[in-house]
Amino acid sequence: MKRYKSAKAARRRTNILVHTLLAALAAIWVFPVLWVIMTSFRGEKGSYVSTFFPQTLTLDNYTRLFTDTAVLNFPQMFMNTLIIAVCSCLLSSFYVLSVSYCLSRMRFKMRKPYMNMSMVLGLFPGFMSMVAVYFILKAVGLTEGSLIRLALILCYSGGAALAFQIAKGFFDTTPYAVDEAALIDGCTRWQIFTKITLPLSKPVIVYTLLTSFISPWVDFIFAKVICRANSDQYTVAIGLWKMLEKEYIDSWYTSFAAGAVLISIPIALLFLKLQKYYVDGMAGAVKG
Repeated sequence: MKRYKSAKAARRRTNILVHTLLAALAAIWVFPVLWVIMTSFRGEKGSYVSTFFPQTLTLDNYTRLFTDTAVLNFPQMFMNTLIIAVCSCLLSSFYVLSVSYCLSRMRFKMRKPYMNMSMVLGLFPGFMSMVAVYFILKAVGLTEGSLIRLALILCYSGGAALAFQIAKGFFDTTPYAVDEAALIDGCTRWQIFTKITLPLSKPVIVYTLLTSFISPWVDFIFAKVICRANSDQYTVAIGLWKMLEKEYIDSWYTSFAAGAVLISIPIALLFLKLQKYYVDGMAGAVKG
């Protein structure tokens, strides 16, 4: 009995230590988020203030984003980003799911080399090809005017099929007998994919949609290189970066924090709404 009580006390101390460590890590993670939110409501202008907590609170920082559009047109940047992110999300998801299904269900000559090649290419960051991509887009006339949005959509969705591993792992968990039964009944591969496999794969579809949406929503590097000085085609990431330049930072710093809060809301809402499917998609892929 004494040994049992001693072991129980040791486990209790371990649990307290673990929970304390997790609480400290959570506080460290949440602190920058809280700071940005507080700064977005701060009434004092400028990036350097004498107090950590705002002395006055105001909604003017949020209002200014949508009313003061002469210098930095935040509504236009937001719409540009939304259009690019939605179109890229749909195209990327279609590419990823199609390639993943083919690699999971079909056997063809270049299947293994393609998977090996994609694994090797995945080791290199995408911005290494930035210069080459820009000159290719420039050669075909996609770096001027409204075509810049099309260029960004092509950039974000063009190489999406290389990220097939998660979706393929999920498709591998679906019994192949389902496909065989559908083939015997006269279904084509396309019908099996669209009418049988996809309805059974909602978790991985949601996971693919979320990851495909986030990348263009928050990207700065490709958007900055391709947009260059075309301010009417700027995305939100470029707009927020402009607010921190030396000629704008003193008057736009608090509005920058407000913009950071606003662009995080759609992602947060999507994750909260679709969290169950996101986790199920990851779990199914790992199991596969």
